[in-house]
Amino acid sequence: MKIATNIDWQKIRADFPILTESVHGKPLVYFDNAATSQKPQVVIDTLVDYYTHYNSNIHRGVHHLSQLATNAYEAVRLKVQHLLHANEAAEVIFTKGATDSINLVASSWGNHNIAAGDEILISALEHHANLVPWQMLAAAKGAHVVVVPINAQGELLMDEFHRLLGSKTRLVAMSWISNALGTVNPVEEIIAAAHARNIPVLLDAAQAAPHTQIDVQALDVDFLVFSAHKMLGPTGIGILYGKRALLDAMPPYQGGGDMIDRVTFAKTTYNVLPLKFEAGTPNIADGIAFGAAIDYLQEIGLENIEAKEQALLRYATEQLLTIPGIRIIGEAADKRSVLSFMLGSAHPYDVGVLLDQMGIAIRTGHHCAQPLMDIFEVPGTCRASFAFYNTEAEIDIFIQALRKIQPLLS
Repeated sequence: MKIATNIDWQKIRADFPILTESVHGKPLVYFDNAATSQKPQVVIDTLVDYYTHYNSNIHRGVHHLSQLATNAYEAVRLKVQHLLHANEAAEVIFTKGATDSINLVASSWGNHNIAAGDEILISALEHHANLVPWQMLAAAKGAHVVVVPINAQGELLMDEFHRLLGSKTRLVAMSWISNALGTVNPVEEIIAAAHARNIPVLLDAAQAAPHTQIDVQALDVDFLVFSAHKMLGPTGIGILYGKRALLDAMPPYQGGGDMIDRVTFAKTTYNVLPLKFEAGTPNIADGIAFGAAIDYLQEIGLENIEAKEQALLRYATEQLLTIPGIRIIGEAADKRSVLSFMLGSAHPYDVGVLLDQMGIAIRTGHHCAQPLMDIFEVPGTCRASFAFYNTEAEIDIFIQALRKIQPLLS
């Protein structure tokens, strides 16, 4: 995978105003992209433009501002459809984020399809967002959450996956890319094996959507979720993709305005897709700004973004391994964007605090993956995660900083 030579990465970096900020008197080095990405000026400008020129509620107004806002908001649904190669825009549901999307499926599909004794198959790599909702559902229904184990490198044991995929399995819910380790799961094999037994699959693509191209029809995935804020967009907006047949059969997740067709005191009938799952006034401004983020990503090209980020990950891994006492947690053969590590016996929190004093932002802790940390017998890790606007020069600063603080924490 080669980095495109016709892209001016420095010019692209200049599109992100926050990257010129200083922290504790040092130039900001932002390596916390797996938690949330930074925003280009065009996304910020889109938010300001909405509130300045056509702030209005959508879908229910006949006046000019409402029509402008409705058209802009619904145009983003079409952009997401094209981004995912979905069959139709009605299969794209706006939510508050990936977590909300998973809870929607658990509440709506799960409550009507999971029964006592059934099994929901997940992996040991899951973010709490793709674990806790299924535990809650299983507890309510008398079902069971079954976990596919991993090897010492942080890779899914596919022999165990195929063994555990059985007659009691009613859903497979897997992360595409681990937020804590960067491991890329073999989602094509997972989906094919599940579908051979007529078992639907939900993919948590929160870490995949910013870094790779997605074609839901080629994957044949049943549900797919992700968040805007990890792919240059605002917080508080997310996507649930679902196959129409599944979404049509699911009852509404919440009740209120917009999700109704006809309401009487005796009975309510529900709206068609996608509005059936979008009760109340949505996050209009952030949804519209997410459209600007999608345009920005596609202008660069997700294939170019992936190549640049893979090059950064390789370089950072090579440099990190030159530091004595470093232990990388998660050494999968196929990884994306995330470097999780321990600096000798130092607690990750202490490493994070000292790096922050040098202007370097990383994530420390369990990364909403406490069971995974238990497997590796660590309280948490230091996690550096990269985006295409990062540079090798920033990685050099990061490595030098680790060398400087290592004696202080020995």
